[in-house]
Amino acid sequence: MSYVTVFVRLTPTLFNTLHMPFYRQEKQLLRLGGDITRASMCNWAQKVADACLPLLNLLQDEITSGNYINIDETPVQVLAEPGRAPTTKSYMWVFRRGDPEKPVLVFEYHATRHGDAAKKFLGDFKGYVQTDGFSGYNFLDIQKDINHLGCWAHARRKFTDVIKAQGKNRKSRSADVALNYIKSLYRLEKEAQLAKLTPQEIFDLRQEKSQVILDDFHKWLSKKSLQTPPKGLLGKAVNYTLKQWDRLVGYLKDGNLQPDNNGAENAIRPFVLGRKNWLFAGTPQGAEASALLYSLIETAKANKLEPYVYLRHIFTELPKATTLEAYEALLPWNLTAEKITRP
Repeated sequence: MSYVTVFVRLTPTLFNTLHMPFYRQEKQLLRLGGDITRASMCNWAQKVADACLPLLNLLQDEITSGNYINIDETPVQVLAEPGRAPTTKSYMWVFRRGDPEKPVLVFEYHATRHGDAAKKFLGDFKGYVQTDGFSGYNFLDIQKDINHLGCWAHARRKFTDVIKAQGKNRKSRSADVALNYIKSLYRLEKEAQLAKLTPQEIFDLRQEKSQVILDDFHKWLSKKSLQTPPKGLLGKAVNYTLKQWDRLVGYLKDGNLQPDNNGAENAIRPFVLGRKNWLFAGTPQGAEASALLYSLIETAKANKLEPYVYLRHIFTELPKATTLEAYEALLPWNLTAEKITRP
């Protein structure tokens, strides 16, 4: 029995909604009479990841061939990182193609949160890049041929935190005023979605109505910044929004753009959920293998394919692939239920 065959049989357990780590799978298999160690499972996972590298390269090419990318990152602990303490934070990054017609997700493991990870991935990319306000993304503001977009969801969260901290009996309603401005912006986005407007129609709607709301909001923020202590929660929310303003209004430039980075945040959520169960990766190689497998699975899900069925198909067909066309045929958006090999 090949490692691919065994790994395929384990895949439903590994990547189901329970996000079961290898040591728990090992115990479960022992109870069922199977003697497969976690070391063997880790080894198989890494070998499978190596075999799938051509697909990962094609996924990355698809992301950078578009003109709109979302980026996010989240901590991950790696125990055996050379030259680093086991408790040192490493990071899992996610890069998402913003084009809804061809959703692509690539996860990458990096030892740090430094912006060089994003810079290396982007290469000579030209277009829009959307992120949160983390300083590691500041290089995008001066990167040639890149429009750096901000995230209204993050700005909104700052004002929501003010309300939570003040409680029900709060005297100041300034945060409510800010949130009402932001709600008005999202109300227009919802109307556009329900009306199934074209990108050009969305652009026109934003120029006509969103711009007016934004102009009023900016005036209110500028005035409030002079009246509010800068170190208080409200002051921090106001100043954060003003500092991010040029990025936040960037979505007005194109009807295909979104006002927030929720696409990337939602994409990285399955990894965050899994991390609560398996807690850490043993080695950098294991983290890299996980990143590749998450890339394949989340891209399959984004293209409405059942992940386990998709993995079985590519693990069956991948050994036969000898040309670029054969590898491209295994990408999720090139497959339908009729084309997928069934067990």
